[in-house]
Amino acid sequence: MKTFRKALQRAGFPITAEISLCKQTTVDEAMKQAGVMAGSVDAIQVAESPDGSARVAPHALASLLISQGIDVIPRMHCRDRNRIALQSDLLGLRALGVSSLILNKGNQLPTGKELSGKAVFELSCRELIAMAHAMNEEEWSDGDHELVIGTEATAFAPATGWKAESLQARSAAGARFLQTQPCFDLDLLRRYMQGLVEARLTWSYSVIVTLAPLHSADTEQEGIEICAELMREAALIPGVSGINLLTLGNPGAVVAAINASGLPPDDIQPCQHQDNHQ
Repeated sequence: MKTFRKALQRAGFPITAEISLCKQTTVDEAMKQAGVMAGSVDAIQVAESPDGSARVAPHALASLLISQGIDVIPRMHCRDRNRIALQSDLLGLRALGVSSLILNKGNQLPTGKELSGKAVFELSCRELIAMAHAMNEEEWSDGDHELVIGTEATAFAPATGWKAESLQARSAAGARFLQTQPCFDLDLLRRYMQGLVEARLTWSYSVIVTLAPLHSADTEQEGIEICAELMREAALIPGVSGINLLTLGNPGAVVAAINASGLPPDDIQPCQHQDNHQ
């Protein structure tokens, strides 16, 4: 089975896609989305209650996807569960065969939302990453236990001398890849990546950029072509190691954008960090 972890380990250019989930999405619908995209990506991402509303649990979808030979990257956060529940979830994901995951603090719950729960935040993002990394340090009977841990950040234009303390702390805790929130402003992305390079964080992180085939005012095909061009340009930015695509309801558009982009090309080697400082 091809996996995101293997793509990172071979210094390739991994491409992932996140399935679109709403409250009414059935498991069959989610699996159909994944099935359309699985042959074109290294892994399928599954977000956890992204807007503070209940969704199909990433653990449930992870189990189903792995059973179909599809690598999955669950996204977990600290908002909704305490330390014991989070640790149990990490152990459960590992038992299912998950090899990569993304850990975050999580957003505050929206105010005034019907049946909204109470935020927990017993752990910080750094502490959750450290918990997952500690599991990697333990001895396991099967020998292939390591979780490749990722985290997320929003691209912005950092000031000169930006130290990126939070990202440095998460890297020290065990995070190995960094995924941006959706960013369609490539000039902004270039400035952000330059900040990461200057802070030497591209030595610590493989950086995955999130894009999407947006609906165009004219045709869906135009949105696909725009996304493909953004993918090609983002892949050439020093320090960028891969791309994640949001589905936005049409998995076929994701596949079309990947095909149109021509990625991953053999001549792009985004992990040559030494060249970034020459």
